[in-house]
Amino acid sequence: MSNIHATAIIDEGATIGENVTIGPFVTLSSQTVIGDNSVVDAHAVIAGKTTIGKNNHIFSHAVVGSIPQDLKYSGEDVELIIGDNNKIREFTLINPGTKGGGSITKIGNNNLLMGYVHLGHDVIMGDNCILANGATLAGHVILGNNVVIGGLTPIHQFVHIGDFAMIAGASALSQDIPPYCLAEGNRATLRGLNLTGLRRHIERDEINELKVAYKELFESGQALQDSAEEILKDTSSKSVKNLVEFIMNSKRGIPFIRKNNNG
Repeated sequence: MSNIHATAIIDEGATIGENVTIGPFVTLSSQTVIGDNSVVDAHAVIAGKTTIGKNNHIFSHAVVGSIPQDLKYSGEDVELIIGDNNKIREFTLINPGTKGGGSITKIGNNNLLMGYVHLGHDVIMGDNCILANGATLAGHVILGNNVVIGGLTPIHQFVHIGDFAMIAGASALSQDIPPYCLAEGNRATLRGLNLTGLRRHIERDEINELKVAYKELFESGQALQDSAEEILKDTSSKSVKNLVEFIMNSKRGIPFIRKNNNG
């Protein structure tokens, strides 16, 4: 049985799972689906075609599923899908997709979105990500798994951020960040590997392989794509393959400080 406050406004057609708590003055659209054991705190708004999985906590004054902030949007059938075990903190704004981007914004599992985070239309987020207060993702941004984005950091539209990457707080990112890397600055550039995050999840031998590959890619002075192709031919490391394949497939380019061949 769910616990729904008497002042909540729930449109006919909304689907609410077992053991769900809905706080005072919450608003749910008719196309809302909320999974078991989730909590929606006071004054939160869940709008549009929004599906929320199990064990999520949506804190007060969050707005989830309101129409995209895209002037081309004209009422198309679009959707927001949120997985399980996410924490969406106060005043966070998440928009659904747009027709031009596949019509879906999708968030995975076990993510923490701190206060005032914004996820724009057509964002795709993996699992176990942490977005600190005031991080803002423009439309069509793709995040891998285990990504950390520091507070007050804007991410440009169409940027792709790989697994285990970290973007420092108060940065401004306009290009792709490969997996396992740390970026910082305005405009953000690579500063090295995200070693603190890697040591929690990846074996030491793999980290050592990544160190060698990173140096060859970004510190040798060779052309980035040429270095990536050479490394891919020679490596048996899964992590290194992920790194170089990401670079080879990047659409927006990788931001790093180039060195000449003389060091």
